[in-house]
Amino acid sequence: MTDLIKKALTKRFEPRHRVLVAEPSPKLVLLVKFSLGMTGLLSVLEIAHLIVLHSWNSEVFAGITGLVGTVTGVLIGRHA
Repeated sequence: MTDLIKKALTKRFEPRHRVLVAEPSPKLVLLVKFSLGMTGLLSVLEIAHLIVLHSWNSEVFAGITGLVGTVTGVLIGRHA
C-alpha cells in the first residue's frame, strides 16, 4: 500500500492471533483526497489574497476551516 491516505483510513483488527484488515471504500478515499486538495488550493488562495491585497479574507478561511474539520472528522471517525 503506497497510498498514504488509504493506509491512514485502513482499520486493523487482531482477534485471536489473526490480523483482519478492513480497507476503506474507494469513494471515501477519493473524498478525503479531494478535501485535502481543496484545502491546499484554498490555502494558496488565502496566501495570494494576503500578498496582493494585504487583507484577510474570512470567507476563504471559513472554507479552509470547514474542510480541515471534515477531513479530521473522517480520519478520527474511521478509527473509532
